[in-house]
Amino acid sequence: MAEFLNRDPRNPQFWDERFEKNFTPWDKGNVPADLQAFLQAASQPMNTLIPGCGNGYEAAFLAQAGWPVVAIDFSPAAVRSAQAAIGEWGKHVIEADFFAYTPAQPLDLIYERAFFCALPAAMRADIVQRWATLLPAGALLAGYFFFDDAPDASLKGPPFTIRSTAFRALMLPYFDLLEERAVSDSIPVFAGKERWQVWRRL
Repeated sequence: MAEFLNRDPRNPQFWDERFEKNFTPWDKGNVPADLQAFLQAASQPMNTLIPGCGNGYEAAFLAQAGWPVVAIDFSPAAVRSAQAAIGEWGKHVIEADFFAYTPAQPLDLIYERAFFCALPAAMRADIVQRWATLLPAGALLAGYFFFDDAPDASLKGPPFTIRSTAFRALMLPYFDLLEERAVSDSIPVFAGKERWQVWRRL
């Protein structure tokens, strides 16, 4: 087990250490099935933002399909790792802070994959409000969300779980839930507690 100096996931250095030591247990290593199905069902390419993109496999997948996509991470080591992992498609990955980044063009989609659960509970309302700010009415938030409704659910993380009812309470002032289903290809850290959801900005 690698040892780390930084214990605060709100700090880029927390993630730098983990990428530099190749400790990325959240990394699936490929593109998950629900995103592939989402792309296949889409009537046209969607201008997409991927916050906290990790190694950027989904950015490469969308770019290869002709979708305009920008993947961001505030960890320089994560950006370097992604650019190495996806080769020529690494041009779609940039270093940026989700809370300060402004897209060059209006977004059609924000793709969520282990970004919300990577940050502590105190930041949840800010993340949801930022999603709402970045997405115009009718645009979509789609991806994977990590829930635990058990009475003894651990508050430790990352990844940090949230009760499904608490998440809905955060979302419903801004978004309408269009689609939800269980995930069949979760990695072990998320297995049994991950849902694919698609939300529409009100």
